[in-house]
Amino acid sequence: MAGDSGPSAVVIEDDDSIRQLIGAVLEQIGLSVVAVGDGAEGVQAVADHQPVVVTLDVNMPGIDGFETAKRIRAISSSYIVMITARDEEIDALQGLGSGADDFVLKPFRPRELRARIEAMLRRPRTVELPPVLAATAEAPRIDPDAVVLRHGALVVDTAARLVELDGEQVDLTRSEFELLTALLESGRTVRTKAELAVLLRGESYLADPYVSDADRRGVEVHIGNLRKKLADDAAHPRIIETVRGVGYRLTAPRG
Repeated sequence: MAGDSGPSAVVIEDDDSIRQLIGAVLEQIGLSVVAVGDGAEGVQAVADHQPVVVTLDVNMPGIDGFETAKRIRAISSSYIVMITARDEEIDALQGLGSGADDFVLKPFRPRELRARIEAMLRRPRTVELPPVLAATAEAPRIDPDAVVLRHGALVVDTAARLVELDGEQVDLTRSEFELLTALLESGRTVRTKAELAVLLRGESYLADPYVSDADRRGVEVHIGNLRKKLADDAAHPRIIETVRGVGYRLTAPRG
């Protein structure tokens, strides 16, 4: 199944039949697939192959999917899609908190999985170096002549996918960057959690997409992580304001 050329994907799944099914879906997209049966092997495969996408089962022997995701996120900026058989909100929230970009419930339709991953790949990832490399690399800077979005001391170059706050670069995940960009483009117009969930799934083209409570909670988790990276206090925000029961918008411009 694995190949040596072109972009690759790592499938971490202990069920052989599901592992083969996911591998087939990813190969249809044009990815070279490396498939393994447990978390420890998966982390090593990611380190060896530096894939663009990782699919990850939650319940596996040895280290579980949540811990595996944390270890992968420490060494790679690959998209991580968690796959779980438990239709529980806590799985989705814990998965997103571990560094996953999306989650899919078993049993899943291969067409749905393919659509979600293709939507991710159509959006360039944020430049996000693993900590080991980031320590020795010079951070790219925003070109002062570039067309950017601004809000106070926050500057976002959407073309280069770079974020600076108070002159310092802020490393965001793909989902955090998409949410921040959407809020900057909307200004004081409120974006609902459902709208933002659909945006993250790449399904804005659908007339009436389904959004679950877990999807909305996932947006809350991403916004919470984004606020931490921007040092933005939810109680006294300078960037992202919560509109209770609805969603989020930018704070009003200051003097």
